[in-house]
Amino acid sequence: MADENLKPLTDFFSAIEKDFRISSTHIAIYAALLQFRSVKGFINPVEVFRRELAPAAKISSAHTYHKCLHELDEYGYLRYEPSFKKTRGSRIYFYDFEISKTELL
Repeated sequence: MADENLKPLTDFFSAIEKDFRISSTHIAIYAALLQFRSVKGFINPVEVFRRELAPAAKISSAHTYHKCLHELDEYGYLRYEPSFKKTRGSRIYFYDFEISKTELL
């Protein structure tokens, strides 16, 4: 069971292995997102607020947080739909890397 719970993180690390664009900040955000998703019962998509996720990823800058999420979206590691509303979190869709980056879990 533990191996199955780590699969999304393991798949992500395999996918980024040769991607020079990915920094430790991207990895921190992705890991925090996976933790958040597990707490929410592995739903897809998850709705998240920066104020919930940034501390877990150890990111204090709103600019860095949004920039990294946009880049993870642009690079095909997740789909990020910002909400621009204080009462509604942004939606994050996770991909199944084994199927393809264009198919959602």
